[in-house]
Amino acid sequence: MPGEFINRDLSWLQFNRRVLHEAMDSRTPLLERVRFYNIFNTNLDEFFMKRVGALGGLLDSKPTSPTRDGLMPEQQLKLVRDEVMNLLEQQANCFRQQIRPALRENGIEFVEWANLTDAERAEAEHYFRATVFPILTPLAVDPGHPFPFISNLSVSLAVILQHPERSENLFARIKIPEMLPSWIRLKSGESADRIRFLSLYDLIRNNLDDLFLDMRIVDVTFFRVTRSAEPEVEDEDEPEDLRQSVEEELRQRRFAPVVRVEHDADFHPEIRALLIEEMKLMPYDFYEVPLGLKFTDLSPVVDLKIPKLSYAPWVPCVPVALADADADIFNTIRAGDLLVHHPYESFHASVERFVTAAANDPKVLAIKMTLYRTGDESPFIRTLIRAAEAGKQVVCLVELKARFDEQRNITLTRALEKAGVHVVYGLVDLKTHSKVTLVVRQDADGIRCYAHIGTGNYHAITARLYTDLGLFTTDPDITGDLVELFHYLTGRSIKKDYRKLLVAPVNMRRQFMELIDREIAHAKAGRPARIIAKMNSLEDRKMIAKLYEASSAGVNIDLIVRGLCCIKPGVPGKSERIHVVSVIGRFLEHSRIFYFQNGAADPLDGAMYIGSTDWMYRNLMGRVEVVVPIEARPLRERCWEILQILLRDHRQAWDLKPDGTYIQRTPLNPEDVGTHQTLMDLTRQRCGNVVG
Repeated sequence: MPGEFINRDLSWLQFNRRVLHEAMDSRTPLLERVRFYNIFNTNLDEFFMKRVGALGGLLDSKPTSPTRDGLMPEQQLKLVRDEVMNLLEQQANCFRQQIRPALRENGIEFVEWANLTDAERAEAEHYFRATVFPILTPLAVDPGHPFPFISNLSVSLAVILQHPERSENLFARIKIPEMLPSWIRLKSGESADRIRFLSLYDLIRNNLDDLFLDMRIVDVTFFRVTRSAEPEVEDEDEPEDLRQSVEEELRQRRFAPVVRVEHDADFHPEIRALLIEEMKLMPYDFYEVPLGLKFTDLSPVVDLKIPKLSYAPWVPCVPVALADADADIFNTIRAGDLLVHHPYESFHASVERFVTAAANDPKVLAIKMTLYRTGDESPFIRTLIRAAEAGKQVVCLVELKARFDEQRNITLTRALEKAGVHVVYGLVDLKTHSKVTLVVRQDADGIRCYAHIGTGNYHAITARLYTDLGLFTTDPDITGDLVELFHYLTGRSIKKDYRKLLVAPVNMRRQFMELIDREIAHAKAGRPARIIAKMNSLEDRKMIAKLYEASSAGVNIDLIVRGLCCIKPGVPGKSERIHVVSVIGRFLEHSRIFYFQNGAADPLDGAMYIGSTDWMYRNLMGRVEVVVPIEARPLRERCWEILQILLRDHRQAWDLKPDGTYIQRTPLNPEDVGTHQTLMDLTRQRCGNVVG
């Protein structure tokens, strides 16, 4: 691959290839393989919404020189399309040759309409008449009926009809109801060892006569539309009302350009021509789905409760320091910094407990919190409302521009404001991606601040699925920095530096650069020099260039990057000392850890940090991010242990090659269980199986 960098979009597709491999891997429990199959599809949807529209815009700008990965926009689009088609074919082969036969062996079947028993057909027809038929709305397209609006990610049934007394073809569209399951479980055909599913699409297709009485159905096909998530900005002036501006962006997004049309193999040319004309499409916008659209979403199968086909349930353990549920959590934090690791340790027994205690404690004067993503039933919203109603000063910074969660966050702001919470929307030109909570409390010896700084969102559901770290501390330098940070976020502070925190975009990239420069100096002086950095994505070109410089100077660099990674490791004369590993498995690796040996003979004396940022330009320069040092040696030891387990993994790990491809490691012995099982076992040993 030409250029100094791996193309970010091709690297992201390589990440989704690794996700697909989990669906192909027979070592993964069968229903979990189906879950990864679904995740692959969801990931691809987001890729098209976020990136393909941006590539199209880049193509329209007609650049005259390639980007630093050596590719012109038209080359990128072609390579992206080729890679997507290759992945779709791999996915289809995986389903046909592995997943479907394995499901059948375990009594789970996808049945065609023609193969229904009489009892099953009667059940399906009753379901159609009672549940599906009233929801469907056939929309004709003719001079009296304009082409209908087709919403993002909606599946449509396109029907070509003929009137019995005329010869011309007529077109109608039916939107497949999104609120209904894509696969219908047929109870009449079920037994102790057999579960049968009928596709909702097949059900509708085979009952069209009820919708088009006395018309002749010439052809039927399905298609699915994906729209760009990047609305065109008509006015770049600073908005007077950020919430109103985001609401307007959401309205615009509904009508954003179409970037993909997925369709079945039997796609009628008249329907294709109609869509090209009405939605201003190009031939390369069409993607044939080898399996057919009905196999895009297998959620009803994923949700089956069959223990032998799923991961053994994991219930997070209560951190040892918080095992006494009746103890004052503020006394515990005041006794020493506390590090928690989710989902191995309980989010409920740590983070939720901290915020709940702050809301209930009469000594607490103020609670300040940032919310980027949170669930519809978030306990934090109720807790903050209760705290405000109790007379505490509560400040909640809600990031309205969190991609795909904008509407939820707008709704949350209204509920919080109604209860008297001081709601701040963040900075107009920056997303607030930091994960911080500050509690101001009147202790016996004076006012003291308590803080939680994390790597993940305040989201109780994802805290069981994503690996994240959180630090609880009363360190006056750190909490003092957080006080200043909230002044920056809520007021007019233009503070340019902090005592201990690395804050983007204020000082973070500069300080990371200085930390790398320090390792370069140690390496040149013959002292121990090593960098280990764990993150979701690596794309920032200045950071990559600095890592190349460090490698050339003799610094050993291990990068643990789950998703896209634009650095080229192992290039002679440039990056021989850089190694990149990606770990994919049961949990989504989401924690960010940064280690710099700093010349220390004992690696555990090096500098350790955790925080919310990836080494992406958008994180370092376009978002408010927070990274905090881990200074207590026992906590540094825990971070070091996590990093070493990840680096030694031979079950879930993939190594990045200079050409942008990944090679999965081979287990050294049958006992290699991978990072996630290893950390579950270690956590059980430490916590004594106390769960919460």
